[in-house]
Amino acid sequence: MRSPPPELHQFLAPYGPAIAALFLATRAALLEAAPQATELIYDAYNTVSIAYTFGDKLKDAFCHVAAYSTYVNLGFNRGAALADPDGLLVGSGTSIRHIRIVAARDVKRPAVQRLLRAAIEQGRAMGPSPPREGRSIIQSVSPRKRRL
Repeated sequence: MRSPPPELHQFLAPYGPAIAALFLATRAALLEAAPQATELIYDAYNTVSIAYTFGDKLKDAFCHVAAYSTYVNLGFNRGAALADPDGLLVGSGTSIRHIRIVAARDVKRPAVQRLLRAAIEQGRAMGPSPPREGRSIIQSVSPRKRRL
């Protein structure tokens, strides 16, 4: 599996070791399920996040991971269209849904893995993309930083 870029560790440092570990465990689960995905990494003013796509454009992202001060969100960019018989998805917008991850084992739950596989299939169906090795791209680094 691909190692996190050094910048990602720097971006996560203000969150502390527990949230950084939780974020990286969620990232690892995503890359295990979709090793060819491109990671678009953002150090925004309000959070550190990674969007996952099989292309290079944010609009084609199928999932994302976002760090907050006490938890991590595993987001599904077209989550409103996913079957969720276990009622795990949270959100009321027209498309995005998420699951709050508070322990590394949360992302390994069978219901979460089913949602993740379905989201990956959504991402693959967005259009043909050439098979390639996954990569990590630092998209933006905000000069303004959040307060934790």
